[in-house]
Amino acid sequence: MSEETPCLSLALTRLQTAGHTNYAIWVIKAPVPDGYVHHDSEWPPELTRQWLAWQQMFSLAMGPHLPVIHDNVDLEVGFLLEEWSGTPQNIGGRLMQDLGISLWQWLFAGAIGKTLMQSQGVAIGQGKALRLRLDIRDPNLIPLPWEIMQPGAGKQAISLNQQLLFSRTTSDVDPLSIQGTQDRLQILLVLGESSYPSQDTLDLDAEAATLSRFIEQRTGQAKYERSHYPVPTYVTPLLQPTRGQLIEALERSRYNVFFYAGHGTPAPDGGLLYLRQDATINGTELAQILVRNQVTLALFNACWGAQPDQVDEQTIPRSSLAEVLIHHGVPAVLAMRDSIADQEALSFIQAFTEALSERMPIDQAVAIARQQLLTLYKFNQPAWTLPILYMHPEFNGELVQVLGEGITELPTILPGTSVTLPQANLRSLQDHHRVWPVQGGLIRIGRHPTNDVVIQERWVSQEHAEIFYRETFTTSGNGPNYFLRDFSRYGTLIQDSQGWRTVHRQEIPLPSGTQIKLGSSQGQILEFVVEG
Repeated sequence: MSEETPCLSLALTRLQTAGHTNYAIWVIKAPVPDGYVHHDSEWPPELTRQWLAWQQMFSLAMGPHLPVIHDNVDLEVGFLLEEWSGTPQNIGGRLMQDLGISLWQWLFAGAIGKTLMQSQGVAIGQGKALRLRLDIRDPNLIPLPWEIMQPGAGKQAISLNQQLLFSRTTSDVDPLSIQGTQDRLQILLVLGESSYPSQDTLDLDAEAATLSRFIEQRTGQAKYERSHYPVPTYVTPLLQPTRGQLIEALERSRYNVFFYAGHGTPAPDGGLLYLRQDATINGTELAQILVRNQVTLALFNACWGAQPDQVDEQTIPRSSLAEVLIHHGVPAVLAMRDSIADQEALSFIQAFTEALSERMPIDQAVAIARQQLLTLYKFNQPAWTLPILYMHPEFNGELVQVLGEGITELPTILPGTSVTLPQANLRSLQDHHRVWPVQGGLIRIGRHPTNDVVIQERWVSQEHAEIFYRETFTTSGNGPNYFLRDFSRYGTLIQDSQGWRTVHRQEIPLPSGTQIKLGSSQGQILEFVVEG
């Protein structure tokens, strides 16, 4: 999927002058010239009744939410489920389907529905999916599960459909500032406070270990047709950091995914995340850090990340964590609409990460991960409806490079031979947690964030050096096959039997165990190691 993927964006807001139950729906982006239409609609009491019944069934943790106050209409919550009491077995499935159909019919009424059909036709003609984004400008409608919308009984819900990629968005945003995609998944996994008072204790250590193990097992195991060459994926855990440690971790390496697992609560400034007992951070503060460090996707396994805050039963505009981050220019945010069980969240993250490693755009990966939740926990359970995806209106969804758009990769198996590349790593001797695998026989080092190894020291050049594998043919057959090539202004220091020596604008063999400093003897020491 590329930047030319057809996109249909809708905006939804209350018509204050027409009455408190009246709304305007209009197209703000369409792939067809005559698709820029609008439709005015009144919010029906029956839709509110269905939503209240849903809350009775699936959202017992929160009080009843009324999106619209109807005059002279009895909306007492207590009797709503009685309408389904005589139906056989699947009350949850009926509620899910009925509310989904009603939301679809209300949103896509009139000219809006016609534009949707025309846009789908354009996408089908181009052999692509249609990207559908919904900008909900009335905060009272944000808590509703728009992700369950479906066109009719037995039809697929909109957020499960890989041909109709659904996400929420907002037009009130700062400009997008990311500098392109990367050729790997770099995930900073932040494990927050696990025992906040009055909340359940989360086994975050076990969750991080399970997630890391899952990613390692599936790296290089292509599953989907999009790519037979999955990108390398690395997870760096950060356990209950202080605010300073969090900032330092994000500035030290270029992460494209920020994943927070821990407790969170709603608040007007984007909610509050509990890093540890003596350290919290709100959404506004976190947004500055993520945007400054070019993080593409923020992912939260924390309750209420996609729910706005309320005061005196009045919803506060743009107060959810997801909305605040998008508003400040984070390209994509995935958060939970309601509380989610640890096992459900882990199942979703596993499927989602696997799809991302197959070079899928974020909204398609979310659809696949939802399908996994639905399969495991059934349609009539709310698990698959809980993740909410927000995407910046300027963001095309690409997290990693699609094959054909990035650099040429050196194959693991060299053509015409049976030689397998030996696995090699570059690691810091000061910080043993910092290890960079040499993927595909090449790793680039420098100060610029596009490098594979980013070293933020003033004597390191923007593009300082590279380590690469070259197949050599010698009579002895035991010569080193890894080499270092220096491009820098001040050179690279190499330690050998004669001590430290400087390599400048040269290419030299690089035996396993060689220690390296970049640009200055004051620099940190890196060690190059060939495994086995």
